[in-house]
Amino acid sequence: MAHANQFALLHQRRFAPFFWTQFAGAANDNIFKNALVIFVAYRAAMHTSLDANTLVNLAAGVFILPFMLLSATAGQLADKYEKSRFIRVVKVFEIAIMLVGAVGFYYADLVTLFVALFLMGVHSTLFGPVKYAILPQHLRTDELVGGNGLVEMGTFIAILLGTIAGGLLVAVPGVGPLLAGGVAIAVAVVGWLVSRGIPVTPAVAPDLAINWNPLTETWRSLRFAYGNRIVWLSMLGISWFWFYGATFLTQFPNFAKNVLGGDEHVVTFLLALFSIGIGVGSLLCERLAGRKVEIGLVPFGSIGLTVFAVDLWWVSADMQATSLVGIAGFLAGPGHVRVVIDLVLIGLFGGFFIVPLYALIQERADPAHRSRIIAANNILNAVFMVASAGLAIVLLGEGLSIPYLFLVTGILNAVVALFIYKLVPEFLLRFLAWLLIHTVYRVDERGLDNVPADGPCIIVCNHVSYVDALVISACVPRPIRFVMDHAIFRIPVLSTIFHGMRAIPVASGRVDPALKERAFAETAAALRAGEIVGIFPEGSLTRDGEMAAFRAGVERMVRETPVPVVPMALRGLWGSFFSRAADGRAMRRFRGVFTRIGIVAAAPVAPAEATPEALHALVLALRGDRR
Repeated sequence: MAHANQFALLHQRRFAPFFWTQFAGAANDNIFKNALVIFVAYRAAMHTSLDANTLVNLAAGVFILPFMLLSATAGQLADKYEKSRFIRVVKVFEIAIMLVGAVGFYYADLVTLFVALFLMGVHSTLFGPVKYAILPQHLRTDELVGGNGLVEMGTFIAILLGTIAGGLLVAVPGVGPLLAGGVAIAVAVVGWLVSRGIPVTPAVAPDLAINWNPLTETWRSLRFAYGNRIVWLSMLGISWFWFYGATFLTQFPNFAKNVLGGDEHVVTFLLALFSIGIGVGSLLCERLAGRKVEIGLVPFGSIGLTVFAVDLWWVSADMQATSLVGIAGFLAGPGHVRVVIDLVLIGLFGGFFIVPLYALIQERADPAHRSRIIAANNILNAVFMVASAGLAIVLLGEGLSIPYLFLVTGILNAVVALFIYKLVPEFLLRFLAWLLIHTVYRVDERGLDNVPADGPCIIVCNHVSYVDALVISACVPRPIRFVMDHAIFRIPVLSTIFHGMRAIPVASGRVDPALKERAFAETAAALRAGEIVGIFPEGSLTRDGEMAAFRAGVERMVRETPVPVVPMALRGLWGSFFSRAADGRAMRRFRGVFTRIGIVAAAPVAPAEATPEALHALVLALRGDRR
């Protein structure tokens, strides 16, 4: 990358004005929403006969409803028009909405406040597709995770600041609600001013004919998104996260008041903890992912989301408020520090879950339809969030406590995660590979940008250990179809992993000629489909760390399906736990954790030059003296 880390983007015009525009918008959403929710939770009895639980969950549904109705139209507008100008128009609309909200607070009129909340939902619906579709137009592929991490971090820090501001402002005796409305107007104006610095971002589909029928266009957007399986399931994962997050965030006011015995400031404190956790998790994604779109972090995130939701239930299930205290009194309460830790870690693992999924959609979606794909994602998000509000209303109405609602959500998270990972083993396999190189090994990567970003190629590599395929998979962001010896393919436990990786078992013509021919046919089909095929041309694991001669299989592959061949070498794996000893056995020597190994790739070789001898020489030179 041209810069040392993701924070350098904050000094560049291609990113910074947009970042601060979305930051101001997210802050303003939460200044207004949190002020309204706390106003409803603590003062609703003076203005309506509806109970606070119903009103708080109704507010969540009102804000989300526009996403269901208008996201498809917003996606079309974002693809059709130049994005910087479109953003400025949306920001002017936000100023008008905040004026309506201020009137609602002035008259303590719940109807007007809910109208303003609905309009803020419209504003966020219009901004949503642009928010994520604009990033790939200004950032390189190796900047996407860092850029998304900054956006997610900025969003949730803005949520934190907006939440704190909204909670503190509305709690000011006498003038709090009106003060909250005035500050919201000011922040909307600041957002519009900052948006004027966003560079011109050309329309990706200027000739697009807008379909103004939200029902037919919504259906068309969802069908289009469904056509890309990985993108579709990533969208479902993101939508599930918003179901999960909305369930927690919406219940915080009543959780703090009725379970933990906290006042308005404790509500703000809990929301702040959750936001800080997500912000930190989002920023850590770039470091943990090695500046690539690493979907292996997604299962890692889902594990934490379940574990700490269950622990939050465990610690708070028997709590019941007897009086209201401030933050200091709350922290002094038994078990409350554990509640704090759980909320921070739920947020942290939420960041690990959400950032790679957004980056994956941006990377793999068709650029000409990216905004509409994101709009379709927003539709699903809205459906899931409305469903979360409906489920909460029903379960709480049936007498379920808020801690038990958190438990149900945590268990559902585990079920949904297992369902998605069963449909797309790539997520779980990337997690296993990522876990391997972050616990057993430390990997020095060089030249991996020589692997094509798209299209078919063959990777040839020396064969040192039983986990070579996992190490390579963890370092190369694209899925790889490995051709491997049928005996290794059938090793218990590893066999399950290799099946999920869609590895291609092969045998010599002497051992199983039919299997050999099936392997070549499957390899050719994979290359014609634009996939990467990985092969270890030595044919077996090394027994002494030295490279054996390369067999002729790769030469036949490129003769039948001419594609580039990328030479690659693994360094430092010989003598590790997963490599063979002289007696042919493995997994008998433990060299310690965090062993430093290397992986290096050279420029692709043309098919006509990909002879076994030439490739052997290249891989040997890449490996050097470090076996």
